[in-house]
Amino acid sequence: MQGAEIIAVDAGSLAEELGLAAGDSIIKINQKSFTDLISFQWEWAAEEVLLEIKKKNGISEVFAIEKDYDEPLGVHFKEAIFDQIRPCANKCIFCFVEQMPPQMRSSLYIKDDDYRLSFLQGNYITLSNLDKDDLARIKREHLSPLYVSVHTTDPELRKKMMKNPHAGKVLSIMEELSCAGIEFHTQVVACPGVNDGKFLEKTYQDLSKLEGVLSLAVVPVGLTAYRHNLPKISLYEQETAQRLVEWVEKIQKIELAKRGSRFIWASDEFYFLADLNIPSAEIYEDFSQLENGVGMVRYFWDQWQVLQLPFALKPAREIIFVTGKLGEKVLKPVIDRLNSIQGLKVRSLALTNTFFGPSVTVAGLLTGSCLLQGLKELKKGTVVFIPESMIQSGNGKFLDDLTPDDVARILGIRVVVVPVEAEKILAKIMEMEDG
Repeated sequence: MQGAEIIAVDAGSLAEELGLAAGDSIIKINQKSFTDLISFQWEWAAEEVLLEIKKKNGISEVFAIEKDYDEPLGVHFKEAIFDQIRPCANKCIFCFVEQMPPQMRSSLYIKDDDYRLSFLQGNYITLSNLDKDDLARIKREHLSPLYVSVHTTDPELRKKMMKNPHAGKVLSIMEELSCAGIEFHTQVVACPGVNDGKFLEKTYQDLSKLEGVLSLAVVPVGLTAYRHNLPKISLYEQETAQRLVEWVEKIQKIELAKRGSRFIWASDEFYFLADLNIPSAEIYEDFSQLENGVGMVRYFWDQWQVLQLPFALKPAREIIFVTGKLGEKVLKPVIDRLNSIQGLKVRSLALTNTFFGPSVTVAGLLTGSCLLQGLKELKKGTVVFIPESMIQSGNGKFLDDLTPDDVARILGIRVVVVPVEAEKILAKIMEMEDG
């Protein structure tokens, strides 16, 4: 085993006192090998800990540590999984990885379906690649909640959609884990005429009866231009999206009266497709499916609504917010509010996705080449803000391996990567005062 590589050490931490540094690796803890952050944390919780370290220069050291049970080591690892990420055994008819363009970097073709990342990071998994040892560990260590891509509870349809003969067992696996106290957040990637309608009704009925299922999100299928030799799937249009949203809202009323929670939500994209208003914040309760695009727009808007803006800015400045076609609707009320600031002029520019195809409308899948094509008419020196969702975590690149600096240099513009939080975006605007 190569160990767990450290990429950063917190100042003033126990790790700093021990002399640990980025590039070092933890090989064993309490004389045990470990495969992931979960197993490391289990062992680290002891009050007496033995750490075997391999320094980046190749020298090995062992530290005997006495500590409080809740005292952190103060290190950050390169990955949360230290052996190999559990690969996906499915070939779903809507899988986005299967719709990627050819000849891109190899990491973009990795399909993970790892229950450990579901627990640690909220990644959605299908439960179709678990063996007895995996199930035993989930129960024993109470790895809960898990995030499960159900898609349908109809066994035959699920096997057909996922092209996996083991995929039809999802409900029985969830029942087994539920009996051990494991909870779930679930999702359905809805494909028109495939797993919606009566199949979606059955999925809802099955999951709503299963103790431990906390929420169900329904999100629309996403299709790129690279679906050669893949099954034909339609996209939702306004009428079909509207029917689905109306059904979800009807079920929400039933569930709210029954359990005190709405239980099921349609994603923000469905509301935009249906040309319906995004619900108020109270509808989303604790925003349990926020990272799945459920309530994210409302959360974003409400941040801006309560944010105190300056009356005026000097010197005057102009900014273009670059987004996807879907993001234009999201940004409109924000831009209207920002333009109330004297000395600030903001507008949005919604780009067509020339890389994945025009049916892909989210900002996070725009690439550097999309920006080069869509921003080529801008005058030199123009300041553009792009959301950090366009940039891949850890390498600072767009999906096509270009960087914001590449785009800025080629077009002669200034590209600023901004986080999603309203106050941080405003801070970036304020920082521009000095250039």
